[in-house]
Amino acid sequence: MRKYFALSLFVLFAMLIAACSPATTPEVVSEPVEPAEEQVAEESMPEDEMEAAADQEMAKTIVDIAVEDGRFTTLVTALTEAGLVDALLADGPFTVFAPTDEAFAALPEGALEELLADKDALTNVLLYHVVDGKVMAADVIGLDGQEVSTLSGEPIMVAADDMGVMINESNVVITDIEASNGIIHVVDAVILPSTDDEMVTGDEMKDDHMAGESKSIVDIAVEDGRFNTLVAAVTEAGLAETLQSEGPFTVFAPTDDAFAALPEGTVEALLADIPALTDILLYHVVEGKVMAADVAELDQALTVQGQYVDIANDMGKVMVDNAQVLITDIEASNGVIHVIDAVILPESRTIADIAVEDGRFTTLVTALTEAGLVETLQGEGPFTVFAPTDDAFASLPAGALDALVADIDALTVTLLDHVVDGKVMAADVVELDGQEVETLAGSSALIQIDDGVYVGDALVIITDIEASNGVIHVIDSVLLLQ
Repeated sequence: MRKYFALSLFVLFAMLIAACSPATTPEVVSEPVEPAEEQVAEESMPEDEMEAAADQEMAKTIVDIAVEDGRFTTLVTALTEAGLVDALLADGPFTVFAPTDEAFAALPEGALEELLADKDALTNVLLYHVVDGKVMAADVIGLDGQEVSTLSGEPIMVAADDMGVMINESNVVITDIEASNGIIHVVDAVILPSTDDEMVTGDEMKDDHMAGESKSIVDIAVEDGRFNTLVAAVTEAGLAETLQSEGPFTVFAPTDDAFAALPEGTVEALLADIPALTDILLYHVVEGKVMAADVAELDQALTVQGQYVDIANDMGKVMVDNAQVLITDIEASNGVIHVIDAVILPESRTIADIAVEDGRFTTLVTALTEAGLVETLQGEGPFTVFAPTDDAFASLPAGALDALVADIDALTVTLLDHVVDGKVMAADVVELDGQEVETLAGSSALIQIDDGVYVGDALVIITDIEASNGVIHVIDSVLLLQ
């Protein structure tokens, strides 16, 4: 029995790591037009291929998943020390409530070392996280207020309501990671067997949950222990009072490890530059209370800082820009916290900076320079620029570009016909189908949706390249509106 529990827990660990391992988000501006088309093709993967990928993942045992994941190194070590790995490679099925590395790190000082030195006690604790059979999340919810037997022989208490699911005093943060021999649910705390006198009832657990909800986002971050750098940064930026106000807010909270992973000296430099620090911190905050189920349905979210974060859901892994969401739905009196494994950084370059650095807009940059508009597009804005590529300029009739460059007034009007006041994201452009938008030159450009998005006669081929002062949409031809 103990071996079965250890193996299930080990697999859960690997699975969670696989689900949360960070992905690198490429710089949008460095993507050539052709790769962008490849990306579209990739996103439209046939359903049968997606199912095949899912089937391949399901062929792995709980142990396989845990080993590959990366967020459960402490759990894997514990399973190895207890000699339970082979047991969790068996047919099962098992249900494993798997604590993350951060859950183990939150134990009282010296507790983990004591467990690793006492194999019997360690085995008992590990098996206390394993239930016989495959119990999916929907079934766990149906066990509200009930005790469930574990492979250690002692029962766990389940409490479930609209605030989430608790196993004893731990929160279930990720559910239904399926394996060939069972299921993994990730928990945010190590579940410790209790004496009869210490057993917590379901009602008491809900009371504790409600007590947590009476605390603000700042209160929770201060008391948690994993967000010391975040708390120091919020304090330095003078944002603590804001995040203690009514809100509601959704905070994507980087852990201390996330800040430590920044290049050496970055945190110190930010703490000495309050405007930049404030900008970054507000980029982690979304207005309103957006629970995990809603986050997973989004492609983007507007931050309080003013830029959008990109959200992607890949086979159960939720990414916010380049950060993976590790723990979800930590509710507060004024919103909700989702824990992420990296600090996310807003775009600090202006539209002009991006165009200069990109490489696909050398003709546009030359034209902007000749017209004296570079400084304008380095201003606060915000602006929306429909940017023609070098290929778009090359497709103009012979001599047309030379004629424009020789006539600065005409060149200026043409360039300003590619700029709209305000920051109009792709989703907003789509809503303008059949309408005209006014350019900074005073012309009107018709937006049409017809097997693509057209601005005038130009097809939009890449969207939402965000800058600190607006957004760029790439088009395949030069707009000649006057």
